[in-house]
Amino acid sequence: MVSYCQAHLRPHLENPKFQNHRLVEPLRDIERRTCEAHRRPLELYCNADACCLCQDCAKDEHHGHSTLPVTDARRDIEKELREKQKEMLKTVTAAENAINKLQTNTVTIENSVTEVRAVIVQQFSELQVAVERAQREVMEILEGEEKQAVSQAEGIRAHLEQKCSELKKTQAQVEKLSKNKHDIDFLQEYSEWRKDSVDVSLPGVYIGLMDRLTAFSQVVTESTHELCAVLLSAYRDKLKETCRNDKLGIKTTVHAIIAAQNHSSVPDPKTREDFLKYATPLSFDADTVHKFLRLTEENRKATNTTPWQHGYPDVPERFEHWRQVLAAESFYLGRHYFEADVSGEGTHVGLTYRSIDRKSQESNGCIAGSGFSWCLQWNGRGFSAWHGDVETPLKVEKFTRVGVYVDFAKGELAFYGVGDSVALIHRYQAEFLEPLYPAFWLSKKENVVVLVNPGDSLPLKSPSPPPTPPAEPWPPPQQQ
Repeated sequence: MVSYCQAHLRPHLENPKFQNHRLVEPLRDIERRTCEAHRRPLELYCNADACCLCQDCAKDEHHGHSTLPVTDARRDIEKELREKQKEMLKTVTAAENAINKLQTNTVTIENSVTEVRAVIVQQFSELQVAVERAQREVMEILEGEEKQAVSQAEGIRAHLEQKCSELKKTQAQVEKLSKNKHDIDFLQEYSEWRKDSVDVSLPGVYIGLMDRLTAFSQVVTESTHELCAVLLSAYRDKLKETCRNDKLGIKTTVHAIIAAQNHSSVPDPKTREDFLKYATPLSFDADTVHKFLRLTEENRKATNTTPWQHGYPDVPERFEHWRQVLAAESFYLGRHYFEADVSGEGTHVGLTYRSIDRKSQESNGCIAGSGFSWCLQWNGRGFSAWHGDVETPLKVEKFTRVGVYVDFAKGELAFYGVGDSVALIHRYQAEFLEPLYPAFWLSKKENVVVLVNPGDSLPLKSPSPPPTPPAEPWPPPQQQ
């Protein structure tokens, strides 16, 4: 292939000897279409090395490789691209359908929650009516006790008043009798008086109402405490168990468009180079980072600076108790891989749902305690895997770089130690219901996590500092 100016092109247009020469439009980038080694046109395509080559290349370094003329190769590749476009169109269509379905479901969820909220209000209104009714009945019992006590006291008082009147009358008779100076008359009057005299003894009076009222109050207080305990546990425990077992049943079916045979035809990664094919560059989400963690290096490095706090704005997404941070990127469908350099005992690396509680002091707000989180911890002596508050101690060597691999469709999550090669540390099998977010818990002062760009070289030496005293105990203390 040669380029000509207008003057040198004229013979090819006018001389019959050059009529069999094929002329084409001038090329702007002829150097790109010429072999740098042999200065010959790039006419062939090597399927093995996915590159264009000249005839001499096909005979030399690409000898024995499967080659095609560039036109045939383009035709085959365009056919393959058309198939991929069809697959991508199916994927986009399925994703749009899923989005529409989720939007519809959102309205349905809001309506359903409104209905359930009305039921809850009604039930608690009935409960309030029952409490008010119980209060009225208890007050009626108390008023009955009051009336009975008052009536009893009135009866005793009337009896005592009558007795007192009789005693005063007897006292007057005795006084009159003692004034009689004649002995015979005195004795005769005394005998008559004695026959009609009344009992001068008085009944003992004991008012036991206060004892009964104290017992009454104690019964009401104890019953109230028992009912409150039963009431709270009945709602809280049963609802928690229901939510834990049901998982709300929200799923998408976008992954259904990935044919099982196509997925199974792709071999599982074995080497670091294999894993890096699925690598995703990550950065920390500044809206989620705890105030004791400092972000640097374009939000790719997190450091625990306890007790120094940072002036991050208060937003709902920020972790308030656990010193954690999420990545800004998420993993959903397909295969994904990332690497992180970890420093210091008490550093945790894992994955979680975005719905993890950000404000709770309970274990469900920590990636080691949540039932929807999976993480790996370096404790200064070895690694442990954590999921749902359950620790699995692992007997593996120390690594300062951890690789995390996810196959969403298979429900597979694996942690690898990254060195000259990759070594499996632990693998989880689960059913993922939501997109997964890389999550990190830096539980102690000077813990450091650095998100590694795909393919970055390993650190020259271990970044782990000397052991430090615990800053956050795990498991967390029981709440009183």
